[in-house]
Amino acid sequence: MKTLLFLFFPSLFFAQKFTQQDSLMGSNTPERAWWNVEKYEISVEPDFDSKTIKGSSKIYFSVLSEQKRIQIDLQNPLVIDSVIFEGKKLKATRLGDIYYIDFESKLNENRNHNIYIYYSGTPKEAKNPPWDGGWIWGRDKLGRPWMSVACQGIGASSWFPCKDYGADEPEDGSELTMTISTFLQAVSNGKRLSSFEQQNHKKAVTWKVKNPINSYNIIPNIGHYVNWTENYSGEKGELTCSYWVLDYEFEKAKEQFKQVKNMLQSFENWFGPYPFYEDTYKLIQSPYLGMEHQSGIAYGNGFQNGYYGKDLSSSGWGLKWDFIIVHESGHEWFGNNISSKDVADMWIHESFTNYSETLFTESFYGKQAGNEYVIGLRKNIKNDRPIIGKYDVRNEGSGDMYYKGANMIHTIRQIIQNDEKFRLLLRGLNKDFYHKTVTTEQIETYISNFTGINFSKIFDQYLRTNKLPILEYKVKKGQLYYRWSNCVEQFDMKVKISNSDFIEPRTEWKNGGNWNKKQKLLLDPNFYVDLKKVRLMRNKKHS
Repeated sequence: MKTLLFLFFPSLFFAQKFTQQDSLMGSNTPERAWWNVEKYEISVEPDFDSKTIKGSSKIYFSVLSEQKRIQIDLQNPLVIDSVIFEGKKLKATRLGDIYYIDFESKLNENRNHNIYIYYSGTPKEAKNPPWDGGWIWGRDKLGRPWMSVACQGIGASSWFPCKDYGADEPEDGSELTMTISTFLQAVSNGKRLSSFEQQNHKKAVTWKVKNPINSYNIIPNIGHYVNWTENYSGEKGELTCSYWVLDYEFEKAKEQFKQVKNMLQSFENWFGPYPFYEDTYKLIQSPYLGMEHQSGIAYGNGFQNGYYGKDLSSSGWGLKWDFIIVHESGHEWFGNNISSKDVADMWIHESFTNYSETLFTESFYGKQAGNEYVIGLRKNIKNDRPIIGKYDVRNEGSGDMYYKGANMIHTIRQIIQNDEKFRLLLRGLNKDFYHKTVTTEQIETYISNFTGINFSKIFDQYLRTNKLPILEYKVKKGQLYYRWSNCVEQFDMKVKISNSDFIEPRTEWKNGGNWNKKQKLLLDPNFYVDLKKVRLMRNKKHS
């Protein structure tokens, strides 16, 4: 991470050569494509002193086509100890961060099975979560153990065996059992299913998720937590809101988390019903800044407004609300409800969620406040490389997917010229892609079809290049001329300027009608473009 502005994923700021492992982890390999994950049942027992874990992963899966070899992902230095399938032990062959397991014969199509995988070892340790990934062996302010995981960037296979591929979420959710000291509390996604006392002052606590879930969202949280709950009357009825914080932070948290109901009110209005009523809404205090763990959001913002007390927009509006509560909750709709199949399309998560901050600001402080907030974020844009990354190699695009992506969406909103239609667009996305994994092409097509406006060139410009389009203009003999430059071929975005409604520039010069050369052309600041006046060349006199 180069600055605080690149928030929740490890960006690469240099040209990268991709390896066989990148392809094996980032693509739908033949050993992945033939089976579909239905459910995970995970058990894990951490040893705080030795920084090791042991556990098992029971994977329920359906067969899409007859095959014999399965790929299971588990990152070094963790190891698979044994594999059990239908009562028999199978051999697992390691190739870097993946294992191949061969069944005795091909599994028949349209059949359901499960496989037990027992594993152990020292998981990768996160040194600077959430920007790097791994297990977190922390201590609270009283010196007591405080454990969790952050793994969006490196994947869930950094701590349990799974199919670590975003396009395949377990349709029937997951169960996570954490074996811990009786003095600790264990919290995860969904609802608590059971808690059983064991020998040696230990207990096994199980949490269950009913809905499909990204594997990187399944997270253990272990510490000296206390809990309270409240209900929110939302669009689908009563939503249970549950909060888990360290015991000595209870009073501060109870005051700060009053913001949750305002957030839910705003986002249900803009995006539609909270997508996981069956699994509750939770904030769980974490030993790092935050992460969008579905129905169990990690919160570590110090019970203060802003981003660690800072306004990322410098507009003043970012200090009116708690960044982690708003931003990470926005991911419940964009990221968790609608999920990208490939991490190269992570802008679908981050651009819409970053814009959710603008919509929240607008909901409670007015439209102008929202405009000022999103425009203020532009100072953080680097325009270093395209927002979309490389496909099939687990490669994310530029960190501009946050601020530039949000400003692209804001620009599209101006072109639609109908805030109610824009709101229905956002709700339509969450309804029609409910609990689905998607591609950039699906989202682009949906937006263009819903609005009746072809946005393809705008998506090409803002997502697939690092160029900011420039509106060039000149005044000649009382006539205004304008065109787009620094743009993709046939770029045709309309834009609003002073003393006019909209103009429709092309990449060639276009006559815009009468214009007083003393009059300054002004651009509507809600469009994320640059403006440049082209000076006319005077003919030189020859002696």
